[in-house]
Amino acid sequence: MDGTLGERELDVMSTLWREGPGTVADVRDRLPVPLAYNTVLTILRNLETKSFVGHTAEGRLFRYHPVVDEATVRGNALTRLVGRLFSGSPAHLMAHLVNSEHLSAAELRHLHRVIDERLRPTRSRLQRGGTAGDANPKEPAERVAPRPSRRRRPE
Repeated sequence: MDGTLGERELDVMSTLWREGPGTVADVRDRLPVPLAYNTVLTILRNLETKSFVGHTAEGRLFRYHPVVDEATVRGNALTRLVGRLFSGSPAHLMAHLVNSEHLSAAELRHLHRVIDERLRPTRSRLQRGGTAGDANPKEPAERVAPRPSRRRRPE
């Protein structure tokens, strides 16, 4: 998989993910926006060059299919977005979404449940005597040497 996807490329990929493999004409008919046959063909060829789609020959026609699943593309796009617009911090992205989007009370409760589920292992470690920063409770915690005192001795 090479590169990023433009808006029309995402439209084509979404069609292939949602409705399955298809010829250029099939994909064109499924798109949410009207595009010329040659435009769809060019997009599919570009996606194939980027290794997002592949094809099988059926006589004179090619049937295109996704090679990369939607979750992978979504994850890569989100990682780029967080890196470029939120200083690499998923927490900044979440704070932005919570503060600037018009989320319903039900959506906010859903986010709260997701975060609580994610924190559940952390709470278990804390109850067993670990710390919130423990990455893996089975591995010993890294020891940090105490800092030497910087107090001045009386002269």
